[in-house]
Amino acid sequence: MVAFGHIALKDLHAELVDEGGNPIPLYETYLHHWVVIKYYARIGAEEISELVDTLSLNNSDYISGRNDGICQDDVNGQFFGSGSKTRVPDPYGIELDNPAELPSGFEEKWLINVHAIDTRGVVDKLGCAECRCNLYNVSKDALGRPLSADYNGGSSCCYEGTQCRLKQGFEGIKRSVYLKYTVKWVDMDTSILPVEYEIEPCSATGSGWAYEGCIDTKRVRLDMPFSGYMLFGNGHQHVGGTASALYREDGRVMCSSKPIYGKGEEVGNKAGYVVGISSCYPEPGTMKISRGETLILEFNYSSIKRHTGVMGLFAIFVVDRLPKPMPFLDTVAHDQVSF
Repeated sequence: MVAFGHIALKDLHAELVDEGGNPIPLYETYLHHWVVIKYYARIGAEEISELVDTLSLNNSDYISGRNDGICQDDVNGQFFGSGSKTRVPDPYGIELDNPAELPSGFEEKWLINVHAIDTRGVVDKLGCAECRCNLYNVSKDALGRPLSADYNGGSSCCYEGTQCRLKQGFEGIKRSVYLKYTVKWVDMDTSILPVEYEIEPCSATGSGWAYEGCIDTKRVRLDMPFSGYMLFGNGHQHVGGTASALYREDGRVMCSSKPIYGKGEEVGNKAGYVVGISSCYPEPGTMKISRGETLILEFNYSSIKRHTGVMGLFAIFVVDRLPKPMPFLDTVAHDQVSF
């Protein structure tokens, strides 16, 4: 996927659809997550087609275009995404394809990684969506490395080509699915904090893993590598998630993000599934983060019953400076819908 020239991205939304462009219900194909990865390819080199191929970024024909956030090195190299709608408030935008930043002889490209799980006819829809290893009958990960004995569920058990256990006699109809994405941009930073872990069920006696109200809480402390102003924040959680939040070191809440659960039977509102998540849009200039400041990321999951392979991601957009006051100008926004 090639970028659109020197632009400022304003909005990106994606959903799974069938051959006719019709939305696919989560209870038929579970969209675990999708992410967009930016990279630079030497002009004439082949495009990277799959996330596993990002190993090719060590090749001299490719250069990673990862974000500038807290998580670096081999951790979470996506540019933006994680499965939620991305909207950038005015007057800001995510700059793409800046000629001044292009390495000589390279062009900017995107890779979209989609993790979709077919749950039609399976014996346990929630278990399949949580990638429980006993339902996938795998003992090695996608790279052929043996799984540890205490790894009960997660993305290492439900990679491309694996199949969750089906009900006896079920024969599904072969179907192609597509990621339909809508991009909005105008002509002319994200920081992602990831976690994947397992939630043990709390006991009736309140011992062991039990927390008040059967809530399992995970926290991580990270130091901000630069200073700036936060424009946007939201989390990414799966079924069982109750809330995520970003705090300052003194305990003040910077952003609280909560999953939205469906309440009906229709597409986009299926009961029992996370169909959305709330976001934060602080007034520009009111949420300053200093270089070296310690931020605390917290994720809460219900531990009434066991959950495997859950995710705790949190994205924030940060700008290093505020715009100068200027006369109002009409800006033309462009839309592109693609499959």
